[in-house]
Amino acid sequence: MSVVPLPVPAVPTFESFGLPRKVLAALVLEDIETPTPVQSAVIPDALAGHDVLGRAQTGSGKTLAFGIPVVARLAGEKSRINRPRAIIIVPTRELAGQVERSMELVARAVKLKLATVYGGTRYDRQVQQLRQGTDIVVATPGRLRDLIDKGILQTDDVQVTVLDEADHLCDLGFFPEVDELLSLTPEGAQRLLLSATLDGDVDVLVKKHLRDPRLHELDSSSASVTTMDHHVLTVGGFRDKVAAAVALVEANPRSIVFTRTREGATELRDALAEQGVNAVDLHGNLSQRVRERNLERFSTGRAQAVVATDVAARGIHVDGVGLVVHFDPPTDPKAYLHRSGRTARAGESGAVVTIATLRQLTSVAQLQRTAGVEARHHDVRTAPSPMTAEALASSGTLKAPARKKAGGPQGPRGGYAGKGRRRDERPGRRGGRPARPSTARARRG
Repeated sequence: MSVVPLPVPAVPTFESFGLPRKVLAALVLEDIETPTPVQSAVIPDALAGHDVLGRAQTGSGKTLAFGIPVVARLAGEKSRINRPRAIIIVPTRELAGQVERSMELVARAVKLKLATVYGGTRYDRQVQQLRQGTDIVVATPGRLRDLIDKGILQTDDVQVTVLDEADHLCDLGFFPEVDELLSLTPEGAQRLLLSATLDGDVDVLVKKHLRDPRLHELDSSSASVTTMDHHVLTVGGFRDKVAAAVALVEANPRSIVFTRTREGATELRDALAEQGVNAVDLHGNLSQRVRERNLERFSTGRAQAVVATDVAARGIHVDGVGLVVHFDPPTDPKAYLHRSGRTARAGESGAVVTIATLRQLTSVAQLQRTAGVEARHHDVRTAPSPMTAEALASSGTLKAPARKKAGGPQGPRGGYAGKGRRRDERPGRRGGRPARPSTARARRG
């Protein structure tokens, strides 16, 4: 009996989507040749005019998953003054810039005008762009609503509205604004919603504003990226914590370190600088100009590391980040996954290290279990040197150490730092503010 082999499913290509020739050429210029899974799933339905609901993690290529259909739909026509035909709503200024950069070449290939509007900057340039007939507006909710209220931007001609990172929009308290903004667009307009999770307020937006959406779930809402290794590094006290952060960044020069507070981010950046590590900070206390400058320094490799807060986490969309360090453990599993998602993007590998004191081990273990993460555990005294991602992956144990009172000589190698705890090391004190190693005693004095 002869066996007839089953046909091998054809691998989707951008050409198979029927995209405009100039869009295909622009993708080739960007070295984008094969669609990612989220692009293969979303683009055909979006091109067909359906509302689309997509769940995918950061780094999966979802910006172009909605960006390409938007550009293809608007190509060949011009927008009227102050009346864009597509609006892309994002949670942060940094993400607005990232979306603009991702879409710019493709949009320009078919002579579409793209503009970003967000707070913290002057109106002049944004108003001028809208008056020149901008086709696609990438906006944060506050500034977008402000421009609409002033009559500078009108939504009559909007054909497509995109919510990018809808869950983060809701987490930041923008649900009322987004709900109202969607109501201001024409009822028959297409709506695309991309999010890492689809529960809570996101579900409310879906049920209220999307019509029979095509659902594409590319990742489990709790699963971590398969190319991402997770670790817990146990330290005895706060001085060990800072020393461990320095050692990790020195061994992994493309790193992002997360702190719980803005002040903590600035002080840890200074502590890294004192040890010769070129780092920048990224948080809400900085002006938009400084935030963009710092992110650009990290993106281009002029800074080894960026120290950021949770709010700034979603704005960091930089490829090639090999390590994420949770200097202050996050408060919930969702924040853990969002922070960790800055590495292992677009199929690359990456590592995530949570620095924890003995008192924090139980809560960190529970956090990771809820997030669906299995982590290797390391003791800072016996951890490999240098602590590269590769060395960590082949050391440590899957079993968390038993909690016991720290003691022994000071320092990360000879033992945990001191028997006592400084006041700023206690759990609950906003994650502890990272004093600079060389000035810690002076500050206490």
